Amino acid sequence: MENSRTSGILAHITSLYTKFGIGDLGRTSYDFIDFLKTAGQKLWQILPLGPTSFGDSPYQSFSTFAGNHLLICPETLVDWGLLNQEDINLNYIFPNNIVDYPMVMEFKNRMFRLAFANFATGADQNLTKKYNEFVRHNSFWLTDYSLFVAIKAHFIKERQNNPESREYNLYAKNNKKLLSKNQIDDYFYGAVWQSWPTDIATGEIAAIMHWQKLLADEIEYQNFLQFIFFAQFAELKRYAAKNSIKLIGDIPIFVAYDSADCWGNKDLFMLDSAGTPYSVAGVPPDYFSEDGQLWGNPLYNWENLKKNGYTWWISRISKSLECCDILRIDHFRGFESFWAVPYGEKTAKKGKWMPGPGKDFFDAIKKRLGNLPIIAEDLGIITPAVEKLRDELDLPGMKVLQFGFDAGTDNTHMPHNYTTSNVVVYSGTHDNDTTAGWYAAADEEIKDQFRRYLNVDGSNAHWDLIRMAFLSSASVAVIPIQDVLGLDSYYRMNTPGIASGNWQFRLREEHLQEHHAEHLKYLSKLSDRNLL
Repeated sequence: MENSRTSGILAHITSLYTKFGIGDLGRTSYDFIDFLKTAGQKLWQILPLGPTSFGDSPYQSFSTFAGNHLLICPETLVDWGLLNQEDINLNYIFPNNIVDYPMVMEFKNRMFRLAFANFATGADQNLTKKYNEFVRHNSFWLTDYSLFVAIKAHFIKERQNNPESREYNLYAKNNKKLLSKNQIDDYFYGAVWQSWPTDIATGEIAAIMHWQKLLADEIEYQNFLQFIFFAQFAELKRYAAKNSIKLIGDIPIFVAYDSADCWGNKDLFMLDSAGTPYSVAGVPPDYFSEDGQLWGNPLYNWENLKKNGYTWWISRISKSLECCDILRIDHFRGFESFWAVPYGEKTAKKGKWMPGPGKDFFDAIKKRLGNLPIIAEDLGIITPAVEKLRDELDLPGMKVLQFGFDAGTDNTHMPHNYTTSNVVVYSGTHDNDTTAGWYAAADEEIKDQFRRYLNVDGSNAHWDLIRMAFLSSASVAVIPIQDVLGLDSYYRMNTPGIASGNWQFRLREEHLQEHHAEHLKYLSKLSDRNLL
């Protein structure tokens, strides 16, 4: 991280406005970079970029290496000669304020299939050469990922018209002690890899070769989507750099159970011989949930990871830094100790803390990749041991101003209690309510403390908190775009502990205005940020 004072905006790419129902890597993202530049900002923080699974959470992806193909811009495919303008004409009416993922997937997948057909039959030779180079360079993750997605698609299609089959009944019988009826249905008909035939679920070489041959065309299609995604993202990153905007990426500490990462690297996770987890990830009861949060991710076998020099993790971080300049590592405390919940539990209450890899892990990464620009997400239950690890690594932690008013004046999220400038301060994160929504729902004691602390009347709580963040001693300030716009709770990105209705926030075309940029620029100058 840089030593100079800087600031930026948190806005996931899916949240930007386009006529295609979801933000993408086309004109909308370039316009947002232009907005940041006009607003005097230097940072754009996004959420994880992987292809999302059930629930649409970017923190539950089919691959930690792959990109979300829904972010591919159709108009750029026209520019590249893979589609005609008529191909992207809309027969869909997308909602204004949210991302309707099923509708977006139906629309975009139709276009992408057509683009792939055009690529396969008559692509520009230079584009074909770049594609082949991409596949070779990324084979260490792409081979597993494309096969994984192709097999999933095959079994989803096969099973949807064959309910209560012999295979389903056997799967239900074998898993009834660990999974609910709804989970069994979701796992089987969603073709979670553990529900596949044993030979391919366990990764037998003969089975892999069989499916690679059977699904060769679909595998090539998945390779194509990844090539297009990363080609478009590389162009966007170059534009950001040209305009002195740095991208802050987000890398979840854990991966999804139903992922190419877990299926293709079972020895790196705490699984039994059948691929069933012994325990899964979560956090104990906290600010967000009295039952804790049961994430369900498989836990790492850190002993095996250490034996091979943490190679998989090093590859993961290296790939992430191809897209981003700075990495926020979600749930940093899990490297010191992690909450392990016995598989099959309905809540996270009955977990226990287990030791993580600690400094040894980061020393190995530093030896291979050098000093890295990392933000440690150190929220939640943080012990002195976690703080010691963070400080030994000289990593900036996080402060969230909304949390500062929940206790007395000694609350560590309050700016007067910052013991170092090596922190990143947020008004709120993607997991918080918007500041306008938070203030409206706060009890009178918190509102009174807020008004007294900032010497305001509370009528513009969002700008009050932004000003507080910018004027703090924190070296970096990041503000969710909802707070810049003063949006209420309807527009929050995620509500932890709630399974549906998340990750759908989407800007309208008219949301971002010149006066928003002017106010941000004014506050940056006032607080001595972004002056270089």
